[in-house]
Amino acid sequence: MMKQAAKDTVFVDRFTDGILDPSRPMLGPVRSGGYIVANTAPGCWGPMITPALRGGHEVTQPVFVDGAEVGDAIVIRIKSIQVTSIATSSGNDQTVEGSFLGDPYCAGKCPNCGTMYPETRLEGIGEGSVRCVHCGADASPFKFTNGYTIAFDPHRKLGVTLPKGAAEQIAKEGRSFMCTPEHSIQNPIVTFAPHDIVGAVARMRPFLGQLGTTPAAPLPDSHNAGDFGSFLIGAPHQYAMTKEQLQEAKTDGHMDINKVREGAIVICPVKVPGGGVYLGDMHALQGDGEIAGHTCDVAGLVTLQVHVLKGIHLDGPILLPNEEDLPYLAKPLSSLEREVALAEAKKWGFDTIEDTLPIAVIGTGENLNIATENGLERAANLLKMTVPEVKNRATITGAIQIGRHPGVVTVTFLAPLSNLKEAGILEITTEQYKH
Repeated sequence: MMKQAAKDTVFVDRFTDGILDPSRPMLGPVRSGGYIVANTAPGCWGPMITPALRGGHEVTQPVFVDGAEVGDAIVIRIKSIQVTSIATSSGNDQTVEGSFLGDPYCAGKCPNCGTMYPETRLEGIGEGSVRCVHCGADASPFKFTNGYTIAFDPHRKLGVTLPKGAAEQIAKEGRSFMCTPEHSIQNPIVTFAPHDIVGAVARMRPFLGQLGTTPAAPLPDSHNAGDFGSFLIGAPHQYAMTKEQLQEAKTDGHMDINKVREGAIVICPVKVPGGGVYLGDMHALQGDGEIAGHTCDVAGLVTLQVHVLKGIHLDGPILLPNEEDLPYLAKPLSSLEREVALAEAKKWGFDTIEDTLPIAVIGTGENLNIATENGLERAANLLKMTVPEVKNRATITGAIQIGRHPGVVTVTFLAPLSNLKEAGILEITTEQYKH
């Protein structure tokens, strides 16, 4: 079969059923240096109340990147993110016993007829509106403990949480207000019309909760990370894994780090031929940690540029945030700061100071302590340092920041240019921070 020519731009408007499976067809190929343009579907809550989806999200069909081989890395530059949803709903969740097998995110079950991954239909609005098509029972695996409906201003700068009447008005036309893409099958979460918080104002800063490469084995999309992925270990459903299988397969594409926004660069491991770049779970805004478990899931338009980095062996992602998103201590040194530091060095008998640039290494794990250890070890392996040295550098020239509670962190610090060069990422970090 003749190899298909790589494209300059691949347009994506199709979605997975929640499972990232390397054996399934990919879109593309897109050339190294080419673009992926996607219309993304809302993340967490819509898929969470759609038990036919098997992963907790509804991410885009992966794209094959020409020339990407196992053991390489793919540089993803986020060129633009535009929210299209007019409103959404979110909040803290609780599970509904009997509506899932072991894991409500990836093993939904009708509590009445027992059908696994049941197709559903909407009947009216409110938390009892998601009904099994087989028997008519309420089939949503999740409800709200405290929730809100939020509408966005036309310029997508602010959101305001709405009272009962407005929330119910939006609920009756959910797909329209959420601008759900044509090929998305999720039930719009605004159908539940939550309104526990009224009149709160939130600033918008959209980002991608899911951005990465396809894992080496079939994984529920929201479980492509060390924290959620740990739920698969010994699970009673078909996507169960051992700890070793999970570690080998996952690529940590589900980060929920609010710095993964327009202007940022993510460097991802390649664990399957072509890499399989996918995205989704766009959020309109989020504070560090996503402590409620969920935030404002929205549909949107995204443009990415992808490049292959040959022979860069990564276990998980590297993030190069926008400079304004860096911790204070990890911002690049100004010319004046370098002059002051060099003068101080000379006072003490030496005339050399380090040339450095920022880097943020992602760590994931069952909890924040394990995620931090994972991030420190990844940074040490990448930059040929010891873990104690990384700890020192992250303490005096950076920070450990929480991406998602319970187990995603960024280990951010100023790294010497010599180490970045040896790791093969000096050119990219220079591009991002030396204007």
